[in-house]
Amino acid sequence: MRYPRSRALSLALIAAMALPIAGCARNRARTDLPYVARDVGTLYTAAKNRLDQHRYKEAALLFDEVERQHPYSIWARRAQLMSAFSYYLGRDYTQSIQSAQRFISVHPGNRDAPYAYYLIALGYYEQIQDVTRDQKITRQALDALGELMRRYPNSRYAADARLKVDLVNDHLAGKEMEIGRFYEDRHQWLAASMRFRTVVDKYQTTSHTPEALMRLVETYLALGVRPEAERSAAVLGANYPGSDWYNRAYKLMREYPVQPIAPIQPGQPVVPTGTPGSVNIGLPGGGGSTATPSAAAPGRPTPTGNNSSPTG
Repeated sequence: MRYPRSRALSLALIAAMALPIAGCARNRARTDLPYVARDVGTLYTAAKNRLDQHRYKEAALLFDEVERQHPYSIWARRAQLMSAFSYYLGRDYTQSIQSAQRFISVHPGNRDAPYAYYLIALGYYEQIQDVTRDQKITRQALDALGELMRRYPNSRYAADARLKVDLVNDHLAGKEMEIGRFYEDRHQWLAASMRFRTVVDKYQTTSHTPEALMRLVETYLALGVRPEAERSAAVLGANYPGSDWYNRAYKLMREYPVQPIAPIQPGQPVVPTGTPGSVNIGLPGGGGSTATPSAAAPGRPTPTGNNSSPTG
């Protein structure tokens, strides 16, 4: 049977439009479960079986279904927390955090609330990236761990949270050191010293403190603030006397000794006579001469030979 060309073209367009619709329906079926009324025991058992089979996404969806179909059941609270745990095992940290936060908002006084806070902290902690990237997630992990320790200091999760806080602080200190070294390589000494000072002040118990003190010696010497350099070197020597960083700082301080300044004799001007840009004012009682103002017109530079150039 032969179709007219216009009718064949219409059928082809209809078929092409139906393909995306079918694809969307197929993708939706993979993530959303159709509503089929089942008793709570059947749903929870099916979800637990999927979890044991490491099918975490399916397990999480079935646990969510327990809460949806039986919200007032005693299993609904447990299913809500198990859903967060299943998402966490499946590395879907965003969904895991949201499920745990929903559990806390609905059941703040539940005995499993510490575990929900712990899941939130783990969700942030396991997303921490290297120090070359933005550390927003790292700070969120630190806040979540601190919240857990503040609310439940005696829970069994608090000890692990304290260990992770130390690791997170070490990571944040590493970020500050990375930025400080970046500035130091470009001779931006003041910006570099501020980053190293942050490590010493806020993260002094981390492994980056010895290097930060040595870098402060470098930057302070470059800025010409020797007393501050000596102070940083002294702190480094008192706390890390046998470290390589102290040896480097000690060597650096010896390479740049204090330059003594000759005392000014009585009657000698503080600024030597003839120094460009200065006016020699005689010291009281010293017999020094006072510079005579030039006869040049006000607002114009005084000529100094043939190579004088106008000021801007």
